[in-house]
Amino acid sequence: MGRRLDGHPWRVLVSTVRLGHQQYRVVRPVRLPGSAGLYEGCLGAQFCLDAPTATMFALAWGLAARSPHTIVYLPLRRAGARHDCGWGRPLDLVLVHHRLAFPPSRWKQVRSRLGPGRPHTVELPGGAWPVLSDTEHERSSHREFRDHLRWDVAAETLVLTGSRPAYERAAEQVRALAEECPAHRARVPGTHCCAEIVVGRPWRFRDRRRPYADLHAEYCG
Repeated sequence: MGRRLDGHPWRVLVSTVRLGHQQYRVVRPVRLPGSAGLYEGCLGAQFCLDAPTATMFALAWGLAARSPHTIVYLPLRRAGARHDCGWGRPLDLVLVHHRLAFPPSRWKQVRSRLGPGRPHTVELPGGAWPVLSDTEHERSSHREFRDHLRWDVAAETLVLTGSRPAYERAAEQVRALAEECPAHRARVPGTHCCAEIVVGRPWRFRDRRRPYADLHAEYCG
């Protein structure tokens, strides 16, 4: 069994950045991932995670869903990158709640002004990774549905933006990467354990504003 997420403390650095009349709160981990890599691909991105990174990713996902005034930043390009499951250019990851209305084009300026940050501890409740019904998931596949995660690539960073429900539709997959995949790989070495997170509208609905992409997050042990 992997690390339980309920009540797990996450040590982060908190920075406040002002750009003109706007002020942004940015949270990033105190410790970089030990062995991880996020790579741009032809249909999205490939994310290779070890156990600590899977835990960090899940905590970041839950925080982004519940914190509409916070930018969650994972500096994956500076991690001990893996080169065995990714082939595109390396990327950082930013998770943003849509209520912040953050333009990805501003990310480079914000990142350059982060400074050392203030140490802080985040603890999320168990409800941060809900299990949704099949009916809830089915709604997101309809043509008229619009509440999808949106994606952009800016300043060598994959920026995901969405509402709390949009994040929560993938929350169970993200939680399983941290809590179940380590034990699964220990029982069956070499088995494939991943989360397939769809961002943008489903591929069968062509949409220039919210194009389909896939974030394939694989537990690599």
